[in-house]
Amino acid sequence: MNFISTRGKTAGIGFIDTVLMGLADDGGLLIPNEIPHISAARLKEMESLSYQDLAYEVFSYYTNNEIPDEDLKDLIRQSYATFRDPEVTPVKKLTDNMYVMELFHGPTFAFKDVALQFLGNLYAYVSKKQNEIIHILGATSGDTGASAIEGVRGKEGIRICILHPHQKVSRVQELQMTTVDDENVLNLSVEGTFDDCQRIIKDLFADVPFKTKYHLRAINSINFVRILAQTVYYFYAYFRVQKDKPGAKVNFSVPTGNFGDIFAGYLAKRMGLPVNKLILATNENNILERFVLEGVYRPGEFKSTHSPSMDIQVASNFERYLYYLLGENPQQAAAYMEGFKTDGVITIAPELLSRVQADFAAHGVGGEECLATIGSYYREHGYLLDPHTACGVAAYEKCSPAEEVCVTLSTAHPAKFNESIELVGIEQTYPQPIQDLFAKPQHQEIVDSSVEEIVRRLESFYTK
Repeated sequence: MNFISTRGKTAGIGFIDTVLMGLADDGGLLIPNEIPHISAARLKEMESLSYQDLAYEVFSYYTNNEIPDEDLKDLIRQSYATFRDPEVTPVKKLTDNMYVMELFHGPTFAFKDVALQFLGNLYAYVSKKQNEIIHILGATSGDTGASAIEGVRGKEGIRICILHPHQKVSRVQELQMTTVDDENVLNLSVEGTFDDCQRIIKDLFADVPFKTKYHLRAINSINFVRILAQTVYYFYAYFRVQKDKPGAKVNFSVPTGNFGDIFAGYLAKRMGLPVNKLILATNENNILERFVLEGVYRPGEFKSTHSPSMDIQVASNFERYLYYLLGENPQQAAAYMEGFKTDGVITIAPELLSRVQADFAAHGVGGEECLATIGSYYREHGYLLDPHTACGVAAYEKCSPAEEVCVTLSTAHPAKFNESIELVGIEQTYPQPIQDLFAKPQHQEIVDSSVEEIVRRLESFYTK
């Protein structure tokens, strides 16, 4: 196996080079040249594996033996040794047909830890092997930044800069990033939205001379390894549910902003995992819901919501799905993306929309619906949902038939979003690592949303 670009002008890339390239040099996203298929018999053999062993099995389909087996196993052990639950992503049953997969047991209490603890360790491994300083550049709507920083802070041979939208993340998310005082960490608070931050990142990675000069590496889900690491927990959850309800049809409801987490589920399904339906849960920034329901991908007016990590209008991983929807035709994918760049809209034909709706359902959750879901599940089940997970649960209630089983991905600990929890009249206790953040000084710079300003600050950071 090797890796190719969704736009067709970058191909024959190995696994390590895929990790390092991040965004393809032609501006597309890297994907495997073929998706490996796991047989039903092999899936049966994988059912009882621990999370770490399952991760090794899934990764091995993609690494091309570029990482020796023992090194890969050691990277996985290191990455998940920091999690507070031995299962890494435990699955809990809330109702007869609805389970929650808790993805928040990593060091920053968010699902991004599952991928970024591994990717951070992998970058450190590659930096040491190649004797090269790695400059990681990323944008965050809240959780990616803290997880990425935690994954590489203080590590030799790595510098990291994270852009986040100024005052548009939760207080805890901001503190998790900006209270880190390691010399290899730079936090830039951008006057603008997450989409502005993401646009700057893509522009800089598309500037191949700049990217090459500073050895820029991607931490956002434009990096395929992020997707691959998240694919593992779909297998893990499916196996746990089948143990409880053998033969059940299993849907997944996924809080979605950048289309990365749900694309990981789509990849797992393409690999042979018998996922029934992927339910795309979003908030008032519902470009993805409109695409699933109407076949029109067009950004709307940006809205700040109770679920800020999903306050995204342009989903960077959408291009990966578009490539497969178009029959793996890179010329068509490139044409659609060029049209989106010039016209701001993608519209697909009815026959393509039918294919989309065969794989996905979607529901955009309003603010009051989100808060009501938090309140009802706390009262009726004694379980506190964060607002993103609440969107997932509300979408499950809207889109999953009563006779089918659904796993809702719980993407963050509710303590990260106390602003929303307080609106429901619920008082929660912070885990000690989060409580400790409020006494620490912050380290960040507020900058405008121009590429030129970010370049100026990056060059100063990289050459100090």
